[in-house]
Parts: sequence; C-alpha cells; structure tokens
Amino acid sequence: MKKFLVLVFCSLFLFSGCGNTSYFQSTELVDETNKSEESAESTDISEVINPVIFVQVAGAVVKPGVYELPNGSRVFAAIDAAGGLLDTADDSDVNQASVLEDGQKVYVYTYSEREAIESAEAEKDASDGLVSINRASASELTNLPGIGQAKADQIVAYREANGDFTSIEDIKKVSGIGDGIYNQINSLIKL
Repeated sequence: MKKFLVLVFCSLFLFSGCGNTSYFQSTELVDETNKSEESAESTDISEVINPVIFVQVAGAVVKPGVYELPNGSRVFAAIDAAGGLLDTADDSDVNQASVLEDGQKVYVYTYSEREAIESAEAEKDASDGLVSINRASASELTNLPGIGQAKADQIVAYREANGDFTSIEDIKKVSGIGDGIYNQINSLIKL
C-alpha cells in the first residue's frame, strides 16, 4: 500500500510540473510568450524609427525655413532643401557630412557675421585686463612687472620654439623667470 501511495504522489508531482506549471500548461505558455515578445519587438521598432525628421535651416541660405527630410539625412541635404548657400555664406565651420536629428537647427553664418563674432571674442579677451602669454607680443609682455624687453623676447622665443604654453605655470620654464617673477605676474597673465 505504501508503494502504491508513493507511486501516486510521484505521478501527481511529475504531471503537475514539480510545483510550477504542468507539462501541458507549459507548452501553451511558451507559445503565448513568443507571440507577445514578437509583437512587442515590432511595436518598439516602429515607435523608435521615425521615417522623417524636421530640421530648421537658417542664416546664409536661399530659403530659410523648416524642412521635412528622411531620417538619417545629413546637413548638406538640409542646405540643399533650403535652396543652397548664398554667395556671402561662410560654411567653414559647418560639418555638412554630419547626420541630422529631429528638431535640429542648422545655421550658416555670413562672412561679416563671422568677422563680428571673432572681433567680439577678441574684445572680450582684451577687456579682462590679463595678458595672454600665448598671444601677446614682446612689447605687450613688457607691461608685466619684472618683465623687461630681454625677458619678453625670451618668452616669445620660447613660445616659437616649443609651441603654446599649456598652463600659466609653464612660463617658469623660460630662462630667467623663477618663482619670484612668477608670483608677481601670475594674477596678471592668462593662456
């Protein structure tokens, strides 16, 4: 009798799925799981990949505006959609091979706009009152305390031989400029 009961319990245990789902139920669940994963993948892909993007093109182009382009388009395609560049366009800093994103703005400066930006940056650099050790001439460097014409010429020569300084402390690499002179000028110089 004990053997019979053990055999019945083992049979029930095996057919019920060892505490999980039974063998018969598990095959149905696998089919349903595969179907739901396939539908989720197709939904995700269609939501992620948009067939078109909208890009604003402005500045020195023939027809500035918002343009609808295929997803994956590049900057040159947006400029072409806007009728191309004007004769006054300065596209030197526009990477026409870069891939566009939805909602991106592409701006092409004119030569006069670019000059105005560069002169404004130069004025900003000059207005802070600091002397650039990478750009200053020898006569400008002589305005620093402890820097005479000879040391100014050495700074310029060092810069020409070794390239730009990477930190203001590098000025101590110039012969004749030690901690004493550096302490006098470190708050007056910049790169």
